[in-house]
Amino acid sequence: QVQLVESGGGLVQPGGSLRLSCVASGSIFSIYGMGWYRQAPGKQRELVAGIPSSGSTNYADSVKGRFTISRDNAKNTVYLQMSSLKPEDTAVYYCNRYPVSGSWGQGTQVTVSS
Repeated sequence: QVQLVESGGGLVQPGGSLRLSCVASGSIFSIYGMGWYRQAPGKQRELVAGIPSSGSTNYADSVKGRFTISRDNAKNTVYLQMSSLKPEDTAVYYCNRYPVSGSWGQGTQVTVSS
């Protein structure tokens, strides 16, 4: 059973940047695709970005050109670099396998507000 711990969220002004991290344990990290997902109040959880074990990354249209997903298999960690943040990016951000499989971590809150 993989365990996921997200970190790096916070309060940031519009136009600012944040880098989220997710450490995975309990599985062979490198063979799985990993993704970042988010859930805003009153909305369904949605895919933000996915990175397969090999191959091209995938981004939601709303974040293309602003967010970058990457992974460090040696550290069992997946990152989400977020730039040019907008108020509509406010949400709890989660990581999980890509496609989704298994349980969710606690998430990390990202709030974009002036």
